[in-house]
Amino acid sequence: MKKIELEIVALSHSITQTHSYAVVLGEVNGMRRLPIVIGGFEAQAIAVALERMQPSRPLTHDLMKNFMMAFNVELHEIVINDLQEGIFYSKLLCSTDHDTVEIDSRTSDALALAVRFGCPIYTYEHILESAGILMEDEEKKKEEEVAVTSTTESGDKEDLKSMSIEELQTLLNDVLEQEDYIRAIAIRDELSNRKK
Repeated sequence: MKKIELEIVALSHSITQTHSYAVVLGEVNGMRRLPIVIGGFEAQAIAVALERMQPSRPLTHDLMKNFMMAFNVELHEIVINDLQEGIFYSKLLCSTDHDTVEIDSRTSDALALAVRFGCPIYTYEHILESAGILMEDEEKKKEEEVAVTSTTESGDKEDLKSMSIEELQTLLNDVLEQEDYIRAIAIRDELSNRKK
């Protein structure tokens, strides 16, 4: 089967499920999108890597990467290889000096590792056919302008707009200390917007 390369185009609150997030994968050089609902911890792990934040202590996926690197295990690619009853299944294609293996993985964990290793993400046509969404040209342009979206509630955005730069900086330090990296991204974005 021919593999189709995907890239992460958005990360946001899930519209369909409370306390969940959606990572949206886009077909490279294509118009189709593959939304996948993931948990809050996994969304945070992906967001931290996408935003190149440095947590004070390694997150679980950072630990996994460090472990793999220490034992010369290379992650070549991840493949979202199945979809059963709304659940996506993935495999990690890894190798050492002596062997190449495929390791079963939750898709959210596979994506968190793919971002950390900078490896490609693939799926198959039948998965995009059954769970993908075709984007219109205008929607794709808007999506590219937004890229990775902030995952805060709209009320939080308004609260951030009413704060001074000093208050935002203090809040940013507090949320980083609490390891709430998703909220930290929104605060950092607000600070960046004010500096423009």
